[in-house]
Amino acid sequence: MWYLADTIYWMAMTLRLTEEEQDALRERAALEGTSMQEAARRAVREYIAKADHRDRVAAAAELITQRHADALQRLGE
Repeated sequence: MWYLADTIYWMAMTLRLTEEEQDALRERAALEGTSMQEAARRAVREYIAKADHRDRVAAAAELITQRHADALQRLGE
């Protein structure tokens, strides 16, 4: 379901955690002085940013490998 808050659209969802995960999230959020929801949202943003970075690095490495295949082959001899 989508909610309109001013001009920002939010999507509601249910996140099912194990009891241990929920306890750890509650403890971490309390230590950081934030809500469990905000801690979870931050974790999602960090996960996406790391995955995007990993994908960009892999694509750049593939491009370099292709463009410099001859030189890399000579270095390996």
